[in-house]
Amino acid sequence: MTKLSFVVHKHDASHLHWDLRLERDGVLKSWAVPRKPPEEAGVKRLAVQVEDHELEYGKFEGTIPEGERGAGKVTIWDSGTYETVEWNDKLIIINLAGKILKGEYCLLHFQPATKNWLFFKKK
Repeated sequence: MTKLSFVVHKHDASHLHWDLRLERDGVLKSWAVPRKPPEEAGVKRLAVQVEDHELEYGKFEGTIPEGERGAGKVTIWDSGTYETVEWNDKLIIINLAGKILKGEYCLLHFQPATKNWLFFKKK
């Protein structure tokens, strides 16, 4: 399996949230996670799919100026590599090897007519 990069940005914008970003097809597929990503199995988090970002954005840390979309402080909360176990429109299973997030995680598209997914660590 090919190892790809991932990053989780802690984004202190109008509302504190975390941005999960997975390298795929030359971009960072991205989800906004309103609460801190789960480090333990059994904890589920809402993850709202947002627009793709350029790969270079994975290294970004800094402050997005007031008046710009996403204004606020962005820091890298976790980063590393991942391997894809399964990836389709309804289910993404990945094996994360980060500094904080380690192990098999799922993104489950539980409301297909929306951009809402569940993000959780498998048992």
